[in-house]
Amino acid sequence: MANPGSSRSIAEVVANDLCIGCGLCEAVTGGRVTMTMTDAGSLRPSPVVAIAGQEDRVLAAACPGVVAPVRVDGDEPAPLIDPVWGAHRSMVMAWAGDQEVRFKAATGGVLTALGRHLLAVGEVAFVLHVGADPDAPSRSRWVMSESIDDVLANTGSRYGPTAPLAGLGAALDRSEPFALIAKPCDLGAVHALATTDPRVDELCRYRLAMVCGGQSRLTKTLGVLDGFGLTEDDVTLMRYRGHGNPGPTRVESRSGGAHELTYLDMWADESSWDLETRCKLCPDALGECADVAAADAWPGGAPTGEDEGFNATIVRTRVGEQLVAAAAAAGRLVVGEPVTAHQLDDFQPHQVRKKVALAARYRGMIDAGVPPIHAPDLRLDELGARLDADAQAAQRAGTLRRFQVIAGRP
Repeated sequence: MANPGSSRSIAEVVANDLCIGCGLCEAVTGGRVTMTMTDAGSLRPSPVVAIAGQEDRVLAAACPGVVAPVRVDGDEPAPLIDPVWGAHRSMVMAWAGDQEVRFKAATGGVLTALGRHLLAVGEVAFVLHVGADPDAPSRSRWVMSESIDDVLANTGSRYGPTAPLAGLGAALDRSEPFALIAKPCDLGAVHALATTDPRVDELCRYRLAMVCGGQSRLTKTLGVLDGFGLTEDDVTLMRYRGHGNPGPTRVESRSGGAHELTYLDMWADESSWDLETRCKLCPDALGECADVAAADAWPGGAPTGEDEGFNATIVRTRVGEQLVAAAAAAGRLVVGEPVTAHQLDDFQPHQVRKKVALAARYRGMIDAGVPPIHAPDLRLDELGARLDADAQAAQRAGTLRRFQVIAGRP
């Protein structure tokens, strides 16, 4: 099959609003192109016209707006495969063994605990992930954490635009083994890039993902601040969740004031999420290129109150299996009861709904003249068959309308 990136350009991806702002363009161009915040509240490569020739081909072959690969674990025995949740060696409830980590982290602290374990035992030299920008606390930036304290300092969800792969070039240039904690789309880009840059598989030893509900544009954050009567310049701390599960969204200001929203107040109205277009078309929000993926585990899909913090943890590869076992043996991770795919469907019903809608949505993209994300191994046609004809038609028509708006057509 032809590489779908061979006839695509990053400029086309950006024009079609399929860019997720992962930062890969900045890494591959050595910083000649940088991730820049747009007026619409999205990170985009700038100047995009500077991406051409071989760089454009390399980027398009790995860009999440073009492709969504699946990482196949060739170790025996072969992993199990669920149509929605993909390949896995086990699914379990888990949480950080350190109570401070469990409390401060977004949910149960599984990814933070695994990153800290890898540093503690010397398996990696650093963890590439994201955290609050100290110069602009309502925004995020990539960071290379070299100590367990650094990892904890950057724990917790960052729901606004993030570009962890903007740091990938610097990470690879260190020629040291590292772990990457990022969104599923970011890990897919890294996996695809490995076909042209052998340093990726040599150095990026562990790949950890949060099961992702979508990336909000900065406009979501600015709306929250506006509701508190604040501007970005007023903010000294912005924590989207954590310090409990799910914990409140908390904003602290230079005047010494503090403001909080409950998780449900922040996220109950899906129409206010301001998600990137690409997130609504994401074929892998579940981390199928990860060694370990961690998800919220709320029956029915939403919290009913605060709890100690539990992650539904999908162990996908032999590397992930060995990492979870080692972290548990060291007391940095606690592994609980097994979880079934049926339970995950209940914990994350929005993921199931989106995944079964994607085949129809991709037909709507084709109707609009926009190439859909190339995802042949993610079982989208099989899942799309679960929708009846009327639902398929509605999803298809809605997607066509969305891209007509993006193109400025009535």
